[in-house]
Amino acid sequence: MTVLILGLLVFLGVHAFTMARGARAGLVAKVGEGPYKGLYSLASLLGIILISVGFGRYRAAGYIPVWDPPTWTRHLALLLVWVSSVCFAAAYLPGRIKARLKHPMLTAVKIWALAHLLANGDLGSILLFGSFLVWAVLARISAKRRDEGVPHGAPLAAPHGIRNDLLAIAIGSIVYGLFVVWLHPLLIGVPVLAMRG
Repeated sequence: MTVLILGLLVFLGVHAFTMARGARAGLVAKVGEGPYKGLYSLASLLGIILISVGFGRYRAAGYIPVWDPPTWTRHLALLLVWVSSVCFAAAYLPGRIKARLKHPMLTAVKIWALAHLLANGDLGSILLFGSFLVWAVLARISAKRRDEGVPHGAPLAAPHGIRNDLLAIAIGSIVYGLFVVWLHPLLIGVPVLAMRG
């Protein structure tokens, strides 16, 4: 569990640092934009590795149950993760979905984390997904404050037609299907369709 916690502190700490705009600007001015992005990427990668190793060790040692989610929460989680996948795709495809959500990537993380909290009642999962949910909520609050009075990066008006929205739904659905059937068991070691994880 220690490695998992360390990974969360590194990964989410680095991402939380971007919310401190003054400190971030000061560091960029000191080391330069390129080196800052390089260090940011390396620290993020280190955090992901530590989280993966830490959660893997936690699972190998045995889940620590906190509560027993009803079966329906796992079915709901499957639906929510699909919605999250569509939001994630919409972050890269300016359209009505992106314009409506403003920050579809953060929306995707919040829905993904909530879905996993609903489906998993063990301590490690609550720590992992709860931390991501708290970070995403705080990041959205920070972004909303930053956006006040400032034109947003998302389109102020949705583009004509629904092409990009349909693409976001299609791409999100394909990625979701690949993850549910193949990637989640392969990369995470937990079969989704067995309703665990």
